[in-house]
Amino acid sequence: MSLENGQTLTISEQDLTRNGSSSSSSSSSIRAPVEDAKMVLKPSTPTRKPPKPQNAITIAVSSRVLFNMEKEQQIYEHQGMEEYIKYQVEHETEPFTPGPAFSFVKALEAVNTRLRELYPESEELFDVVLMTNNHAYVGLRLINTINHYQLFIERFCMTGGNSPIGYLKAYHTNLYLSADPVKVREALEEGIAAATMFTPETIKEVSDTQLRVAFDGDAVLFSDESERIYKAHGLDKFFEHEKAHENKPLDHGPLKGFLEALGKLQKKFYGKGQRMDCPIRTYLVTARSAASSGTRALKTLRSWGLEIDEALFLAGAPKGPMLEKIRPHIFFDDQMFHVEGAAEMGTVACHVPYGIAQRVTTKGIKNKETSASK
Repeated sequence: MSLENGQTLTISEQDLTRNGSSSSSSSSSIRAPVEDAKMVLKPSTPTRKPPKPQNAITIAVSSRVLFNMEKEQQIYEHQGMEEYIKYQVEHETEPFTPGPAFSFVKALEAVNTRLRELYPESEELFDVVLMTNNHAYVGLRLINTINHYQLFIERFCMTGGNSPIGYLKAYHTNLYLSADPVKVREALEEGIAAATMFTPETIKEVSDTQLRVAFDGDAVLFSDESERIYKAHGLDKFFEHEKAHENKPLDHGPLKGFLEALGKLQKKFYGKGQRMDCPIRTYLVTARSAASSGTRALKTLRSWGLEIDEALFLAGAPKGPMLEKIRPHIFFDDQMFHVEGAAEMGTVACHVPYGIAQRVTTKGIKNKETSASK
């Protein structure tokens, strides 16, 4: 455990079970809850060693997308931080219910289990980091909840109200998921793949043995170059532009690196003859038309050396019904219209606030930009 600048607590579960007394520099107000945690928390989380950050595919998730903290959020918004902390401490033995990212995290762990069977010594694994601006006291309830669900999350960053963005690079973050669009934009500006996650009213059941990730194309995997042509000059000019440039790869978008990381792990399964039984499956779900503009998208992926398992060119049709059939754990799109459509059909959808489409005002799902637990 380490306290930085008197505000930020970076903690792993091992800190709570390590023998010996607390550092003399730690105040008694911090030491007491940690000692209490030894009595309260059950050591049910498997004791595996997490991979080194530089070797892992690091997924940073906020507490408010991993768990359902809406009641606590209401206390924060209407009664303030002190009442919020008091409530969390009083209820620290009561686990939170799962949030929209929960099934995604469970699927990451299922992939890790398969990888460890095939490559026992490899550290090329998913590593989930809980990244939140919560006060450290709330961490006890978060750890209790993680143990309750037997999740393997050893790395926490609880910043006591400060922005967690500065720590994302230190953790070598490959993807950051949050309920706060402001923090997501800050991460994207730092070159980190990030998206705002929304909670459907009803979440469809998803596979517990195969991780399924669906991506939009333009302004998600690819740059917004073609989207700009469409917005400025209309559909016909867009088709002309794509036909004229079909052999010129599009520039990369904000989530290209995450697809690349998924592909790297897929190849580890392919190398063991498990292509048809791979626990990772990727999807391109795009509004592009196959004949008129699909060629450039596929050639771009090929030029990057990346495979996509399934490509769906919808020619402007709604994405929600197709995603309902796919049942992905997570879907990324740059346009709120498609995020809302997916959420209405029970898909956990994430908004990537990147590119020209962000200049267009949309109605629909709204998220609080001020939160006790991003």
